[in-house]
Amino acid sequence: MTKIGKNYKMISPQNTPRSEFHDELSLTGCEVSINHLKAGDSVPFVHSHKQNEEVYVVLEGSGVLYIDGEEFEVSAGDILRIDPDGKRCFKASSSSDLKYICIQCKASSLEQFSHDDGILNTEKPSWL
Repeated sequence: MTKIGKNYKMISPQNTPRSEFHDELSLTGCEVSINHLKAGDSVPFVHSHKQNEEVYVVLEGSGVLYIDGEEFEVSAGDILRIDPDGKRCFKASSSSDLKYICIQCKASSLEQFSHDDGILNTEKPSWL
């Protein structure tokens, strides 16, 4: 399902091993992907970035993160931020799939957030 309005775009992504949403959502400030590794599978490479930091939100399952030569377990509910230079790779545990969201944006580019950027509006939805 796709729904487009003046100030938004909504999609219902397919359940694939990796779905990137930069183009589908016309993103201008970040990249978002949903990643699904089957039990025992791994991202097939170690990578870092030139300028983008990444935030990973583990949605389901468990696995191992390799970062700068260190390996440690991750599981549902964990949230990680990795600097552009961090050399990283994910592997699902042998007994569990690993599903996570990755959000990447230019490091040190955020000028305002939450209360500094939010504007309260007078209009209300039906439930308020």
